[in-house]
Amino acid sequence: MIDLSTRSATAEIMDDFDLPPAEIDPVLDGLGKMNALFGGHQSLIKALKAFPVEDNNYISDWGCGGGDVLIAIARWAQKHNINLKLNGVDAALAAVNFARQQSSAYTHISYVKADVLLVDYEPNKFDIIVSSLFTHHFADNEWIALVSKMNNTARRGIIITDLHRHWLLYYAVKLITRLFTSNKMAQNDGPLSVQRSFKKHELKTLLAKAGISNYKLQWMWAFRWQIVIYKT
Repeated sequence: MIDLSTRSATAEIMDDFDLPPAEIDPVLDGLGKMNALFGGHQSLIKALKAFPVEDNNYISDWGCGGGDVLIAIARWAQKHNINLKLNGVDAALAAVNFARQQSSAYTHISYVKADVLLVDYEPNKFDIIVSSLFTHHFADNEWIALVSKMNNTARRGIIITDLHRHWLLYYAVKLITRLFTSNKMAQNDGPLSVQRSFKKHELKTLLAKAGISNYKLQWMWAFRWQIVIYKT
């Protein structure tokens, strides 16, 4: 049985920001499909509706990957006649280029290649910041710095979705990536992402260290934690 008592510090292949498109594009495409299939988009949009999102809100997705989250938000907003300004940030150039290609039909989505920890954002630049399956890439001290920065940069609130470190999810991901893909990055990074993820008490401790007290932490299907931080 895998030891999941503590977070793994092993880097994922995807943590290399210089990966070529031929390597990262198939993984980003697969992640987008998994997000849609297992309710990642639906749960995020439900949280956005609860704020509620307002016309002309500026929403930024930190660690946007292939842009699937922003595209899902854009489709939902379009269906409900809500005008939004959407922004994605990722440190990998290949990911940003892939996201731009996937989002070409949505002119109100913009992308920036940047390391969010190094960008000097003005306070309250965005109305809402979201991140999906991103924060597990950071060690605890970096996570605290990241979420503190989100809290300073978002005017209304933050929605963070990431994995629950659980043996059942670990072995499920390990099996699925062996059965349904020959992609070595997916086979390596899928189970490793679970090892790098979180238990509930860890998230509560990290949030406290980041100075966050007004939040809701909820377990979501399939083995995901959703943190909604309220500013107003």
